[in-house]
Amino acid sequence: MAPSSHATAVHGFIIGTTPGTPAYSFAEEYIAGMGLNPLERRELVLDRLLGIAEFTHAHWFFGNVYETLVKIPDRVAGSEASTELSRRPFGTGSPGRYYVPLAPLNVPLAAASLLAGWNRPETRPWLTAAAVSSAAGGAATAYILRSLNPKLFFSPHPLDEADRKPLLARWYRVHTVRLAASAVALAAIDRARTVALKA
Repeated sequence: MAPSSHATAVHGFIIGTTPGTPAYSFAEEYIAGMGLNPLERRELVLDRLLGIAEFTHAHWFFGNVYETLVKIPDRVAGSEASTELSRRPFGTGSPGRYYVPLAPLNVPLAAASLLAGWNRPETRPWLTAAAVSSAAGGAATAYILRSLNPKLFFSPHPLDEADRKPLLARWYRVHTVRLAASAVALAAIDRARTVALKA
């Protein structure tokens, strides 16, 4: 199929949806990108990846900040199950319901951005910092989810205070690492976008 007819087909199939939807935007960018050379297409991909990564990492960072400021772990760990707090991973009152839509995208997006921008020396250090920090935050999250959350938050009843306090202290220590990693990743992604726009 010739490029023009291919663009028409994509336009008819996707842009025939409601303007302003993700499908509409994707089709517009796809068609616009058909006239770009490989380097320009790569830069377009990098820009889109960084835009999405910045959003998901901001979502992650500010969620981490909120958990720390209002001490959600203390409240959840010391509460009996109720209609407001189910003590299940994604039940009522669980922070997991906030994170699950976007948090799993953080590390893959940071890694994909690094791959897409590897050929640009001016952004490579920032993309590397973002990918490493995002991976570190992801590792801290994995440890919290597997080793701490089930005991603290998802048991049928709250632990005794003597058992709960050491686990909460460890939770906050690991969470501090996660918070710092998410902050570095977000700052590095923002810097990479700024440098890429100026290049």
